[in-house]
Amino acid sequence: MPGWIGRDPVSNENNTVVVGLSGGVDSSVAALLLKQQGYKVVGLFMKNWEDDDSDEYCSSRQDLVDVMSVADKIGIDVEVVNFAKEYKERVFAEFLKEYQAGRTPNPDVLCNSEIKFRAFLDHALKMGAAKIATGHYAGVREVASPSGVGVEYQLLKAEDGTKDQSYFLHRLNQAQLAKTIFPLAELYKRDVRKIALDAGLHVAAKKDSTGICFIGERPFKDFLMRYLPPQKGEIRELDSGRVLGEHDGMTYHTIGQRKGLLIGGVKGGKGADSGEHDAWFVAKKDVAANVLYVVQGHDHPALLSDTLVAADLSWVSGRAPHTHWVYCAKTRYRQEDAACEVEQVDGERCEIRFAAPQWAVTPGQSVVLYESRVCLGGGVIQ
Repeated sequence: MPGWIGRDPVSNENNTVVVGLSGGVDSSVAALLLKQQGYKVVGLFMKNWEDDDSDEYCSSRQDLVDVMSVADKIGIDVEVVNFAKEYKERVFAEFLKEYQAGRTPNPDVLCNSEIKFRAFLDHALKMGAAKIATGHYAGVREVASPSGVGVEYQLLKAEDGTKDQSYFLHRLNQAQLAKTIFPLAELYKRDVRKIALDAGLHVAAKKDSTGICFIGERPFKDFLMRYLPPQKGEIRELDSGRVLGEHDGMTYHTIGQRKGLLIGGVKGGKGADSGEHDAWFVAKKDVAANVLYVVQGHDHPALLSDTLVAADLSWVSGRAPHTHWVYCAKTRYRQEDAACEVEQVDGERCEIRFAAPQWAVTPGQSVVLYESRVCLGGGVIQ
């Protein structure tokens, strides 16, 4: 039974599961599988953004239509709940605060811990649910507690490594995981689409949503400029200090960024004939001076880091990892696992050293630690 650890649902006194339905194929199939496994399934559609809910960039109206169609097809009830206030206070306000400070936050991490597995979970429990479920590609495993008393819940990578979303879920705690089912844990995306197709769900071929939920498909810089006005400053070469151009605002740039700098991209004796194009990359942001520093070449030393410091730590088990043990870590979602050691850890900060230098380690992003398939948690890169 993919994603479920526990007693048989038929013998459970309360086998009600509230599934977060987004209108996509993943959450739809999650609901379908649970219904087939004998659970009493109720769908919940969350509306988290209202500021400019237009059809041009926000798909929430069509998503709700798709949710109702799927619910009707598989025979479950749906409740619509508005978490826009909670989202703005807990996620979006922090998102803007981080960008103003010159960092590059990951709001999807905060959305999962504060909305999808806190506000949603609280609401579902009030509805009488025993568990909640989502269409995330991740897993939960119940193991004996190290103390020998009770159990512990581990957050696992999904079987489909190309879709694994444990990185975004690393701030979940024991109380949240104890109430969560991930029905897609052992499934590949191609299998999920086939299940939907065989069941006659019209979302079987629906395109996956991309980008940050409240921004949608719109240009990211255009969105930010509505909330954080332009503040022009110099673009300087890090090595020489010479001025190369002007930026619209520190807020709109991130470490490792290549596109949108408008300062050219080919230098010196390397031309089109050789095929070697030395592009400029953002390497440093001096927020106080409002100066953006860039370097030329993808492998410039200034873009490589073998250590980082993380704060705002969150460990799934409630325990910090051991120091000087070999783990793997990701400093961004699509990154390959990188071997590392935790050199120092206290209640507020930890220092991580990598076996090989990592490219464009970005303040504000999350570093997430793994031990094999087990996601241990992580923190925010400083």
